[in-house]
Amino acid sequence: MQTITVTPRGYALGAEITGIDLREPLSDAARQQIMDAWHKHLVLVFPKQELTPEQQIRFTACFGDVDPNEAAPYYRHPDHKEMLIVTNKPMGGKPSETATAGTSWHADRTYTLRPTKASFLWCQEKPPVGGDTIFSNQYLACEALSPTLREFLEKLEAIHDVSLIKGLDKRDPEKVAAMKRINPPVVHKVIQTHPETGRKSLFVGQRIRSFVGMTEAESAPILAFLNQHATSLEFTYRHQWSLHDLLIWDNRCTMHIAVPNYDRSKIRYMLRTALLGEPIGRYYDDTVKAASPASAAAVA
Repeated sequence: MQTITVTPRGYALGAEITGIDLREPLSDAARQQIMDAWHKHLVLVFPKQELTPEQQIRFTACFGDVDPNEAAPYYRHPDHKEMLIVTNKPMGGKPSETATAGTSWHADRTYTLRPTKASFLWCQEKPPVGGDTIFSNQYLACEALSPTLREFLEKLEAIHDVSLIKGLDKRDPEKVAAMKRINPPVVHKVIQTHPETGRKSLFVGQRIRSFVGMTEAESAPILAFLNQHATSLEFTYRHQWSLHDLLIWDNRCTMHIAVPNYDRSKIRYMLRTALLGEPIGRYYDDTVKAASPASAAAVA
């Protein structure tokens, strides 16, 4: 019988889960313990998990619908469309296009109608120093705002744009053009209510173009404040990776950033699976038809 131990790693968020081998089938009791810890700590670290891609995908599927990565179909594992390769390691004799992935504050796939529910990232190779990931608790960020500002933000919707992904301009132009076609700008509320916990959180980040009904110039200072506030140190947990760590985080109430604080001649190789989130967004351009091939791919 599996005996799971939950040990907090950070005050704002983050906990380590031990006493479980993720290569083995997950019992209902273990799944519930993990869910309870996840809702409480938002980011879970499973150390020393030597997983095959199939085992990681199977574990991911225990918690919801696995994302087939139709919104970003070019960086998938060659044998598993559900898995993305995030690395600075050359791929197919060419520099990796995901070397700078995640190096700005964001929640995953907010540029789609169904932003990622949960991300599962497994460390296969890592540099000897650095390559950390920092997470921020958006429940706390929201709750720390004044009631007056929260009331103002409750009315705001933000335009999320895939073209604002940092480093996208350095990737293959044809792939980038296709990603933009697949993912036209979408609108999400700035304050979201978590569907499982009922708590409110900020839903911001550095992939927002502007607010609906406001110009970019008007939006910029508000966005700058919100992103600075949302990533304040008191809301964060910094994860220093160890080989074969598996991390899970809740994208609906956290943001994260991959810190490029390592020697780029050293390999950082991660495998990512994810869960599709709830359909919470709408297209910014009302002329985009949900039945079109590009739009269907974005919500598949």
